[in-house]
Amino acid sequence: MTNRGVRRVALALAAAMALAGPAACTSSADRGSGSGTATHDARSLAALRSAERSTHRARSVRVRSTTTLGALMSTRAEGTLGWRKGLTGTLTITYTGGSTADLMRKLDSTSMETRYLPDAYYAKVGGGFARQLGGKHWIRYPYAYLATLGSGSGAMMTDLMRNTTPNQSVRLLLASGDVRKVGEERISGAPTAHYRGTVRLSDLAGDGELHRQLSGAGVAGETVDIWVDGKNLLVKKVEKADTASGTMTQTAYYSDYGVKVSARQPPAGDTEDFRTLLGRQGGSGAPAS
Repeated sequence: MTNRGVRRVALALAAAMALAGPAACTSSADRGSGSGTATHDARSLAALRSAERSTHRARSVRVRSTTTLGALMSTRAEGTLGWRKGLTGTLTITYTGGSTADLMRKLDSTSMETRYLPDAYYAKVGGGFARQLGGKHWIRYPYAYLATLGSGSGAMMTDLMRNTTPNQSVRLLLASGDVRKVGEERISGAPTAHYRGTVRLSDLAGDGELHRQLSGAGVAGETVDIWVDGKNLLVKKVEKADTASGTMTQTAYYSDYGVKVSARQPPAGDTEDFRTLLGRQGGSGAPAS
């Protein structure tokens, strides 16, 4: 693989990891499921505010999710995440389909361990990719550096990576113009309340972070479904959207709130810094040091 090819794959990997995370706020406006009017259900809003607070206070969770993004990729992810002092945690992300999976298969990297730490995100690559990195098996993506990449895409990736927490989906639904309770269902054997809303970009004018995430992905609106249990905790969410890269659907299940979470920084000698990688490859789009 050429130097330019290594750089391109590393950039694609960063974007894919951001979207594969279990709370990527970039999903689809299914207008057929809406009520047709922008009316708030006051009781639903109150219940969702309580769920957002309870979910945020839990500070950690076990998650498993699936994501599809047009013909680009489909993934599944599972692991634990914590957000007591910045985002921490470990996920295993497996590419199950799409053109990205074909590429990662050639690099022996279809299943990857990923680690979130407060200042950076780490992705462990397979042997094929490691050979392109001089034998190193980890790529470090510093959030501060990702945010400097051009056209707003870096800021979007940074937001998605740093805010991969379940309460973000509740926040997004609270911004909906037509949030409502649509029924009660059992999820993983437990009774839950099911809420739905359609979120449009104009609904997020007061929330710069969520607005940037949707607009950066080319999303004008999305449908969000969440299921909340008797402890006011989010146990399932489904987000759907039409994005610049195709239709995206993400489903996530949350359990074991309060679970112990650990994520250790990989060995420095086995880690390639993304900024160093881009500088060495000499690719355009990487800001000067």
